Amino acid sequence: MKRPLVVKLGSSLVVDERGRPRRTLLRDRAAEIAAIVEDGIPVCVVSSGAIALGLQRLDRARRPTSLPRLQAASALGQAALQRAWQDALGPHGLDAAQILLTSAEIAERRAYVNVRNALAALFALGSVPVVNENDATATDEISFGDNDALAAQVAVLVNARLLVLLTSVPGVLREGVLVEDGASARSVDFGPVSAAGRGGMESKIAAAELAAGAGIPTVIADGAARGILAEALAGRARGTRFAAAEPASAFKLWLRHGKRVAGRIHVDAGARTAVVDAGASLLAVGVTAADGGFRAGDGVELVGPDGDVFARGIASVDAADLGKRPANVEAVHRDRLVVGP
Repeated sequence: MKRPLVVKLGSSLVVDERGRPRRTLLRDRAAEIAAIVEDGIPVCVVSSGAIALGLQRLDRARRPTSLPRLQAASALGQAALQRAWQDALGPHGLDAAQILLTSAEIAERRAYVNVRNALAALFALGSVPVVNENDATATDEISFGDNDALAAQVAVLVNARLLVLLTSVPGVLREGVLVEDGASARSVDFGPVSAAGRGGMESKIAAAELAAGAGIPTVIADGAARGILAEALAGRARGTRFAAAEPASAFKLWLRHGKRVAGRIHVDAGARTAVVDAGASLLAVGVTAADGGFRAGDGVELVGPDGDVFARGIASVDAADLGKRPANVEAVHRDRLVVGP
């Protein structure tokens, strides 16, 4: 199977000012998606809009600040969102499959693999997964924060060929001029977030950098532009492009981007050199301190003498036991460790 395309649409693209689905735009994107699937490339859609659609049922124009109200809006709007996508994709013979996630499914390895397998099965069936955060049950502790971050995580999870973040502008703008190179995008001053969503251009840049760092090129582009997905796949889309870095293994990518960090292990200069330069495991003898009360199996960051994080890994022992173990005990095994901030 070919590597999939992941496409994210924000709330302002999916829902109009009156809280109704933008059916013409969805039909246009669905026609493009159908042509891409016909060419043998699976497509996964990450779609915002459930809360925006649900607000109409709550008689509100702006997002509520109360978590129960947000959850209610999401629960009311999610069915309408899925129906809008099915209405758009159905005439092309495509089924829209609903996938709702929280970061808990990304952080736990078994759940992560299960989600990946489910998406692969849907791709094999020729269906189009429509992914959204499960806002009706998510809490601050297991929330992605915004669907840009979710889209990047999904792109990493499925080893996407390309991530396209569609928005209401042509890409990252500096004083009205398009910034085409993602490397220059961080220097731009960002405007306010739209009333319908919770992301904004800064979150899109962070998501694009995450995906690009995992070996997935990313484009931020105008979601209303004609033929935008085909142009993006061909490398011709007008927008801000982020070049892909050298990819790592699927496990290392999960460890770097998916596994939740529960604490920090501080190490001396010798241990840092052994881990970074020699590819060694982190031994207890090189540990100078531990923060966070983590347990064996939790995600941890490794911090050098200069205070900078230089690696992530999975702890082999509890934080409280590190100082009690023999010097040659592995605090983090090299196979469960990835170098880099």
